[in-house]
Amino acid sequence: MNLYRGATALFGVAFVGIGIALLVVTAARGGGLVGYLLGVLFAALGIGRLYLLRTPRG
Repeated sequence: MNLYRGATALFGVAFVGIGIALLVVTAARGGGLVGYLLGVLFAALGIGRLYLLRTPRG
C-alpha cells in the first residue's frame, strides 16, 4: 500500500505543478478563458488528491 500512496502523492504534486504552469503560460501569453480554467482545474485536482491522501478514512 506504500507504493500506492507514494504514487498518489507524486501525481498530486505533478497535477498542481501542471496547473500552475498552465496559469503562468496563459498569463504570459495574454490570457484566455480556457487556459485559466484548465490551470485552475488541474491545480484543484492535485490539491484534492493530496487532501484525500492526508485525511484519515474510517
